[in-house]
Amino acid sequence: MRDNWSIDTDPQHQEAASPAMCCGPVIFTLSRLPMRSDIFRSPTDEEIAEAEVKLAFLFPSAYRSFLKSGGDVANAKFEAAVVLPDSGHLDIFNVAATAWGTMGVPRSLLPIVEDNGDYFCLTPQGEVIHWSHNGTTNERWPTFDAWYQQVCVERG
Repeated sequence: MRDNWSIDTDPQHQEAASPAMCCGPVIFTLSRLPMRSDIFRSPTDEEIAEAEVKLAFLFPSAYRSFLKSGGDVANAKFEAAVVLPDSGHLDIFNVAATAWGTMGVPRSLLPIVEDNGDYFCLTPQGEVIHWSHNGTTNERWPTFDAWYQQVCVERG
């Protein structure tokens, strides 16, 4: 009996292989899987508005602009959550659910970055605070833009 993974150099045993013969079932199976969103594209205004409704949180205009520009965190060593569906570990709905349900982040705060169990969160007033699973911190920024400049650009 011939091993399908070995190379047979005998011309009598060689068969013409086509991609369909070796890969057809795999390609068919993959083509039936649901497509994931491109998490690197910018969300539309409608997607941002839907996220605000689902999260029951009105985003400050600077955060909306950040999302629309692709959510680039410059030099930071973390990734920001995104509002696009099926975004894996960056999905803002999953990040928020974990923060609120498991970690104890107050529901009045919107986690926009998760970093080793700590969160950078927006407040309803548009401030950004650092919430730590180790206890309270005094780190806060008066605006999203101030946080972005200090934490993402300068600290890196």
